[in-house]
Amino acid sequence: MQLELILSPALYDSRQLSQHHTTVAVDVLRATSSVCAAFQAGADSVLPLDSLEPLPSLFEQGYTIAAERDGKKVPNAQCGNSPTEYLTMNLKGKRLAYSTTNGTVSILRARQSDRLYVGAFANLTALKERILADRTERLVILCSGWKGDPCIEDTLFGGALAEALGNDTGVTFVNDAAMMAQDLWQSLRGDLFAYCRKATHVHRLQRLNYDNDIRWCLQVDTCTVVPRYDIDLQMLVL
Repeated sequence: MQLELILSPALYDSRQLSQHHTTVAVDVLRATSSVCAAFQAGADSVLPLDSLEPLPSLFEQGYTIAAERDGKKVPNAQCGNSPTEYLTMNLKGKRLAYSTTNGTVSILRARQSDRLYVGAFANLTALKERILADRTERLVILCSGWKGDPCIEDTLFGGALAEALGNDTGVTFVNDAAMMAQDLWQSLRGDLFAYCRKATHVHRLQRLNYDNDIRWCLQVDTCTVVPRYDIDLQMLVL
């Protein structure tokens, strides 16, 4: 398997693995973690949006509005971007219209991939198993970062997934970012939360009192779902 790690959506269009590839979009804090939580809580589908403009119309169509900007729930949204909130909600059969600062931007940027999955520490093992079952030959891990900049937590996830795949199959790193991410992950020697306490987005979310979300997002294998983007439906499904 060839593996390339993209540290920011701004770099995705200049990737080396541009032909026939699978992409994993990741925004650990919090979009892709929240998508996993929403499906774990019974959601039927998640419609990713990079704009808030369609939300009122989608609400009239029966969608549950889940939207966030700069970490804060958007006014008039039924919920924000909190995985721990989703897990307390009855989302069985619900369709979410979902827009976030960074994560939905990454998902939509990669929607023309042969396959597009949503990844987080929450579904790390389930995602690895799906990628291996697909017999994936070219994999791009797309980190959402923060407004164009790389971030620690997404980079660490890239390293964790690279290591997990490498333990089961031969992996060839296409770029230095993939190697650096795996080295960073392996340097942790245990406590993911303790290392990520230095991350700027952790500080941002702590100021907004989202400590429970931070801790949940930095736990491994709390979900068994692997959301995927359906190009025909233009939404995330299982």
